[in-house]
Parts: sequence; structure tokens; C-alpha cells
Amino acid sequence: MAPPRAQSRGALHSQVTQTSCMPAEGQLPRKCCGGPGRAWRGHGPGGSRGCYGERRSEGSAVRCGAWREAAGRQRGRAKRPGSSFQGRSYFWRDLATGHGWLQDPFRLPVLSDFSGQDLRQVEGLEQRLLNASFYGDNLTLETRTIQSLIFKLGCDFAGLALSSHTLEQVSQARVPHAMQFPAELTREACAARPRELRLICVYFFTTYFFQDESNSSLLNNYVLGAQLDHSHVDNLTEPVNISFWHNQSLEGYTLTCVFWKKGASKHHWGAWSPEGCRTEQPSPSQVLCHCNHLTYFAVLMQLSPAPLPEELQAPLEYLSLVGCSISVVASLLTIVLHLYARKPSDAVTHIHMNLQGSVLLLNVAFLLSATAAVAPVPGPACSALAATLHFGLLSCQTWTAIEGFNLYLLLGRVYNVYIRRYALKLGALGWGVPALLVLLLLTIESSVYGPRVIPISRSLENGTIVGNTSMCWLCSPVVHQVLVMGYSGVTSLFNLAVLAWALWALRRLWAQNRALSGQACRDAVTVLGLTVLLGTTWSLAFFSFGIFLLPQLFLFTIVNSLYGFFLFLWLFFQRCHSKAEAKAEMEAFSSSQMTQ
Repeated sequence: MAPPRAQSRGALHSQVTQTSCMPAEGQLPRKCCGGPGRAWRGHGPGGSRGCYGERRSEGSAVRCGAWREAAGRQRGRAKRPGSSFQGRSYFWRDLATGHGWLQDPFRLPVLSDFSGQDLRQVEGLEQRLLNASFYGDNLTLETRTIQSLIFKLGCDFAGLALSSHTLEQVSQARVPHAMQFPAELTREACAARPRELRLICVYFFTTYFFQDESNSSLLNNYVLGAQLDHSHVDNLTEPVNISFWHNQSLEGYTLTCVFWKKGASKHHWGAWSPEGCRTEQPSPSQVLCHCNHLTYFAVLMQLSPAPLPEELQAPLEYLSLVGCSISVVASLLTIVLHLYARKPSDAVTHIHMNLQGSVLLLNVAFLLSATAAVAPVPGPACSALAATLHFGLLSCQTWTAIEGFNLYLLLGRVYNVYIRRYALKLGALGWGVPALLVLLLLTIESSVYGPRVIPISRSLENGTIVGNTSMCWLCSPVVHQVLVMGYSGVTSLFNLAVLAWALWALRRLWAQNRALSGQACRDAVTVLGLTVLLGTTWSLAFFSFGIFLLPQLFLFTIVNSLYGFFLFLWLFFQRCHSKAEAKAEMEAFSSSQMTQ
């Protein structure tokens, strides 16, 4: 994505300085910026004019005006006598010329070399803002794509509310945004050493400096950041509130409040993470983020189905937990009984046991993935668990396809099949192909595995609150579509085709020999049970839309969480049926010997 063009307008856009404009006791302000709660407007130093927001201190409300220096008025002017701001017009100009990305976007290096420069440039901007000297209590600097606000805060800080509505628009109208800081913000820093603190707010109206490996889409391409002095602020009991608006309805999108986590990516200087943030949607066009720390914030947009309603979360989680636990026990019991029997197994039994092993791995990894994503687990551990879960799902799908292929050979070759090293080749296919795909993904981009955010919506009278739950899973929508939905779709279609062909073959056999109609019916039930339980139930995932969504959620959860248990029942009845047939044959043979 090409970077937006920055406009210089001489050196850059006009500089905005902030100064106190609180009227004397008993006096009214000279002019108001338009309505209750707005800042006062008046004449600042040198005849400049402007307005800004509202700052609150203990016991009183202090409103500060933002005084805008006319464009070019400070251009080339030397330092004003008595000014504490060292070359005000040259500060922002130096920031631009010292960082070519502000002055000439076409000088930007390619993305592969830009990660380290992004970090240095953004941190350099923060340091210059934190160390800036200026008159008054606040200062505003802005270009077309970046806006910076600096505030001097005391230990009597009682909160700060910033809104783009109170700012004069720069060059063109922007979509509104707002930030609200709690009084708790300065408490820890003042407890350590009471002093004057510096709060900076940096608003990026471009995502160029915050590109992640997934090339995520952000609402309005806005990244709003804040930093208090040179310290790190986190674990706030009262959150920082960040509001984003859009000029159209956001229905049909999954919206997640995220922050830029430095060092969370190998190839970029950070990645977007939802940790410590809660998403709320008061209206269809507004997103409200509640975060317990200070950093750079944005709203991640994904075109996807609506979030899962909160009232469905608990029953679905309970069904998944119970069903997968039962399947784990059933799969273990099947494998243990098979090993205890110590009988030479044929190719069919070999396929059954490998399928049961893949189901066991899938269920164990699934049960651990939700717990590991919530607990404070290191990133590599969650990524490894997500890769194991993906491998278990792919191997399970592959073994169901092998079951269908083996069934086709049994029926098509009239029970006379011999393939050299058949079991070994099937094992290499069933476990090797999924392992190769997962290892290939880890080699190309290991960040595709990690905490996957699942939006949960809760309806209120005045809007909808969107919360988040996480599990260790695939983070890339493209990989999910190709190697989960696509892979499952191919295996399900193959097994459905085998099922249709097998039923047609058995129906023809039954028509030719009506004396064995009972046996033919049993064969039909056997094939139907085998094929449905070994693959076709995964096709329910493709009915998660419209009126099918609610029944599909529960049916898919119940059937596939109990997948291992159903497979255990089928194998158990097959074994009992085989023993009964063997006993009947022995009795028939004994009776024939006695008659002779």
C-alpha cells in the first residue's frame, strides 16, 4: 500500500501552541468555541486565535485554549525574547526534515527494510515531543497525516477529555475521534516522585508506520497513541476510553479494539494485540475502546459474520467441554483395548486406529487451546499449541479421506485388494501431509499461529458491547480459508461421493440377490454409519449463515465434539458383530462335522 502524500505548506502545516486562557475570577471569557463543555476562544500571544479541549484539576475546572499561530507567521522568525520554546517553528520543521518520511513520502524505503526505521522514527518523534519546551500548559503540532498534542500535568490531575470536535480542522474534514484519560493516570508516577509530568498524544491518520504481517485493516486508518512522560503505564483500574466514529454503519464487520505490541513480530517492529482492551459499540457507527494501559490504539476490522451472542457462549462452551472430554476417554479406551488384544491387525484396523489417534490429538489440543489463550502463556507456547491443533485437524480430515478411499477399494475390487506396503503408505499420507503443511507454514510465517480473538456481543438498551474471548488457533484469515475450510470441504465432498457410490453399489447387489436382503441392509447401515461418522459431519461448518446459523452451531458442536465417542461405539459394535459371525461360522462348521 502506497504511503499517503504529506503536504508541507511551506515548512509544514502551521504550528499550534497552547496557553492558559482561564478568565479571572468574576469575569467571563471573551468568546466561546460554541456550546456547553467546549473550550473558550480568545486572542493568544501575537494575535493568534484558536480553541481546544477541557482539562480538569482538583476542585475546579480549568479550560485551556489552543492558540493557532498563523501559517508562515513564525516562518524564518528568530527566537522571541523570553520564549522558553527553542525555535518553535523550527521544532516541527526539523522534525520533518530530520525524518524524510514526513517531508517526502517517496523517499520511504521498501517495507522489508522499514521495520527498524519505523521504530526509530516513531520513538524519535515521541522523545522530541516529550523534551519540547513551550509556553503554557499544552501544545499542538500537526501535519496532514500526523497530529501531536503535548500536555503539562501536575499531581492534582483529575482527568482529561480530548475530542476532535473541539479542534479546528486541518486541510480537510476528518472522521471524529476522542480520548479520555482517568485521574489515576498520574497516581503511580507522583507516588514515586511528585513532579510535573508530560502527556503526549500522537494521532496517526495513516497505517503506514503500523503494518503487521497480516496487513490488517484498521477503521478509518486511524492509530491513536498516548504516552505519559518516559514511563510505562499499564494495569489501570479505571480504563482509558478511546472513541472512533465512522461515516457509515459498521454492521457486517467484526470490530476489535487492539494496541500495537512492540517486539511481537519477527519481520515488523510490532503487531496488533487485543490484550487489555475491551470493545463496545454504542451505535452502528461508533466503536468505544476501554484499555488499561497507554500505547497506540486502533480498531481492527474484519468482514465476517456477526459476533457470537453472549447468551450462547456458555452453553456452547459447556457442550464442547463435555463432548470433547467424553471423546478423549473413548479414544483412549479404544486404543488401549486394541493394544491389549495383541492381535495382528489388518489394513482396515490400522486405518481405524490411526483415525482414532488423530481424533484424540485433536480433542486434547482443543481443550488446551482455550485455557492457554486466557492464561498468561508465552507467545511461543500458544503458537506451538495452535500448530498442534491445526495438525490434529488436518490429520483427522486426512484419515477420514483415507477411510473413504479404503471403502472404495473394498467395494470396487470385490474384497480382493493387495497393495504392497499398503499400511505404511497410508501412514505416511495420513500423518506426513498434515505435518508437511504445518511445518511449511511455520517456516514461511510462524505468526500465523497464536491467540485468535473471537468476538462476543452483548445487547444493551443503548447499544451493543462487543467483548473478546481467545483461543490458540490460526490468526490468518487466508490460511484459515484455504487450509481449514478448503481442506475440510475437499475431504467432505470426497467422502460424500464415496457414500453415494457405495449405497448405489449395495442397492444393486441387494436387487440381484434378494435372499441376502437382510445382509445387504446391514451393509448399507454399516457404510452409512462409517462414512457419516468419518467425515461428512464436518460439512456442517458450511451452513453457518442465515436461518441455519443457530441450529448449525449446536448441531456441529454436539456431533463433532462427540466424534471420538461415536467412532468408539461403531468400532465396538463392529467388533461384537465380527465375533458373532465368527461364532456362528464355528457352530455351523461343528454341526457339519457331526453330521458327517
